[in-house]
Amino acid sequence: MDRAEFEHQALEHFEAIYRMAYHLTGNHERAEDLVQEVYVRALRPQSVEAFNPHGGGMKSYLLVICHNAHYSALKKASRESGKLVSAEDAVDHRAGPADDRLWIGRYGMDWEQVDERLKNAIERLSPEFREVLLLWSVEQFKYREIADVLGVRIGTVMSRLYRARQMLTDALRDGSTGDDPWKIPDDSSPQQSPNTA
Repeated sequence: MDRAEFEHQALEHFEAIYRMAYHLTGNHERAEDLVQEVYVRALRPQSVEAFNPHGGGMKSYLLVICHNAHYSALKKASRESGKLVSAEDAVDHRAGPADDRLWIGRYGMDWEQVDERLKNAIERLSPEFREVLLLWSVEQFKYREIADVLGVRIGTVMSRLYRARQMLTDALRDGSTGDDPWKIPDDSSPQQSPNTA
């Protein structure tokens, strides 16, 4: 692949890379810096020459760079500051009310159309669960592709995805109010029988 075609394909995925960078950093400014770093690394002559389109495609390639650049920066910051910086601490968590209207299926989510309350609930997930959930639901990656991007086993991806969906369901159920028309019914609440009135 020549450099012009490589650049064209790389820029087609700019929004997806920014979206993942934002979810990793939790901050627009840091996300912009991370995206810049991704493209600087990806557009190096040796990276263009080494790119293999059969290894998951351009989007996977750029997401791997994004993931690695983010966690490399965390490790570097940890070494420089002399204290351990966890991935959880590196994310700017913005708490807000939860939303019970959750069903994240394989058909994907259009992140731009997701309700702010649901976005907040997703952003409160720890990074390892949020990454898997977003790669699967928003970017519509297959388990194998997610495993390649994150550098983990496919079983780990499946486990994290299951746990992420459970955590979201629990968080949204706990955050609902009695006046919420979307409230998930709680089976543990006492039911009044028709005879007790």
